[in-house]
Amino acid sequence: MPRTRPTVADLQSLKGKRQLSKLRVFSMEEAEAAERAGIDIISVPYDLIFDPRFRDAAPTCFAIPGDEQSKMGATTDEILRTAVKLRAASADAMYCSASLQTIRRLRDEHIPVCGHVGLIPAHATWTGGFKAVGKTAGSAAFVWKQVKDLEAAGAFAAEIEVVPAEMASAISRRTPLIMISMGAGAGCDAQYLFSEDVLGTHRGHYPRHAKRYRDLAAEFDRIQNERIAAFSEYADDIQSGAYPAPQHMVGVDAEELRKFEAFLESQA
Repeated sequence: MPRTRPTVADLQSLKGKRQLSKLRVFSMEEAEAAERAGIDIISVPYDLIFDPRFRDAAPTCFAIPGDEQSKMGATTDEILRTAVKLRAASADAMYCSASLQTIRRLRDEHIPVCGHVGLIPAHATWTGGFKAVGKTAGSAAFVWKQVKDLEAAGAFAAEIEVVPAEMASAISRRTPLIMISMGAGAGCDAQYLFSEDVLGTHRGHYPRHAKRYRDLAAEFDRIQNERIAAFSEYADDIQSGAYPAPQHMVGVDAEELRKFEAFLESQA
């Protein structure tokens, strides 16, 4: 049976029935690969959603644009205007880690919102930096309050990041929100990784919850070395006279060349 693009209601109906897959993609090629691989949800940059080729590449992925505006301190009105444009350009929902007031405003305009609880990178200073949140009963209660606040504000889903698996599972069972785990264990409703971690495209730090399925950084290194070798051979061929060879040049009839040279001599 052909796969169709899910709605918010479709995703909500799957809560507790099967795990959803979510992937952050950064290019049209990655969006197409996610589509062909059967990924359920993709997080995408704004410019990808606005590209008219996007839905040809990923027609059935539930697409949630990332949090590019609220990270830069945009106002509620600015975020709302952008969200309306993103929805018109085929976004299925809006990720937002801005204020509850902003989330309520988006919900009032019928824009589905995915919030964020636990370790929220843009707000990490309030929870002690880039480390797990919810390791104690008290801090887990703080995460639970974040979830309840998002429910009240009208969000339909929330990323839950770097929270102990047992705490995250207990929360997920008690909320209607679709809980999307990023390093919060298998007891949530979806699992979320970045494509750069899945593909192994960088040499930097990989978070504890990441799993590398490929080592594309090594492949990129190999390709770069091939580029350098090819360019070096090209430069050497120019110096040695090996390039251009006769097959790289346009020939001319000897008589036509003689006439042209005679013409040039006459102009001297």
